[in-house]
Amino acid sequence: MRWHQAVPQLSHPWVSLQSKNAPHSQGEYDVYSTFQSHEPEFDYLKSLEIEEKINKIKWLPQQNAAHSLLSTNDKTIKLWKVTERDKRPEGYNLKDEEGKLKDLSTVTSLQVPVLKPMDLMVEVSPRRIFANGHTYHINSISVNSDCETYMSADDLRINLWHLAVTDRSFNIVDIKPANMEDLTEVITASEFHPHHCNLFVYSSSKGSLRLCDMRAAALCDKHSKLFEEPEDPSSRSFFSEIISSVSDVKFSHSGRYMLTRDYLTVKVWDLNMEARPIETYQVHDYLRSKLCSLYENDCIFDKFECAWNGSDSVIMTGAYNNFFRMFDRNSKRDVTLEASRESSKPRAVLKPRRVCVGSKRRRDDISVDSLDFTKKILHTAWHPAENIIAIAATNNLYIFQDKVNSDMH
Repeated sequence: MRWHQAVPQLSHPWVSLQSKNAPHSQGEYDVYSTFQSHEPEFDYLKSLEIEEKINKIKWLPQQNAAHSLLSTNDKTIKLWKVTERDKRPEGYNLKDEEGKLKDLSTVTSLQVPVLKPMDLMVEVSPRRIFANGHTYHINSISVNSDCETYMSADDLRINLWHLAVTDRSFNIVDIKPANMEDLTEVITASEFHPHHCNLFVYSSSKGSLRLCDMRAAALCDKHSKLFEEPEDPSSRSFFSEIISSVSDVKFSHSGRYMLTRDYLTVKVWDLNMEARPIETYQVHDYLRSKLCSLYENDCIFDKFECAWNGSDSVIMTGAYNNFFRMFDRNSKRDVTLEASRESSKPRAVLKPRRVCVGSKRRRDDISVDSLDFTKKILHTAWHPAENIIAIAATNNLYIFQDKVNSDMH
């Protein structure tokens, strides 16, 4: 089966599906299908315009020949079905070639219709629309391992939906205080456990993770486990709470670990140890001295995603200047790579990049003062079985494959 990568287009409401030309072709991908997911809407009760841009896309486990995916903007979630057609029926008894009904008096014999080959046609159709479930902007959606339900999260609430029911959802987390002036944190991301359909985790703007069990109560306001790293008082600053906010959380494929991303680091947590992460990797620690300017240009509020490879041995996340970082958990080696037009040529090998802070720099080093903060990689994805990664840089999608491990150094 060809691998399809769904790419949310950040500046408009289109979904682009990419497919590999041949099972073993190197670096050759075509646009498989493109369709418009959302239209601009207007909330007349609140006098607010709802943007059509897509926030998240999630594939559903494949049940048959068709593919299904969920896409969401700030308020509305849609379920889409993607199907292929490369044959068409011919030789109907009661219809002509244009599909019009024949005059029955002209039918003098019967024939068996046959399937004739045709050019591949990809059809994308909306199956269901899940609306009016959120007061605040949706920041994440996650499909449950039971393949029947999914959850959606906004700043203050998490809802549980059944894929077959569009007119109601169940509120499973609600952190909205009675008085909004007492609000101290918001929900930033959430995800279901890959194997246990009753478990899910959500992260907060204070840097904490809460693991919840839906078997304990219908409303999971009381968490089963709280994962939180104690703050070092000596390093506290005005920006501490901002940079500790978790922008993404991902369960490992094994279900044993969780991967989180905050502004400066990516961390690995063991579900059996709540006190502190078992691994912490610095993504771009050289920006610590520039937090003031990053605050002024709002870059400090950027939300970077993170991803596991298929074996949970390597993790990946984005950075600025179209750089992305990879960390090998076994060898403890890391590498900085760049997604650029030069590196997107077929069979081009990615060269490691290095950011220098001081005046001493090597030939290919880039100074931290020369980084382009308008070029940022917020979205990354890793193929579940192969060394193929997808990098979204502004309006470009880069797909790289193979030689990942040989580049780690």
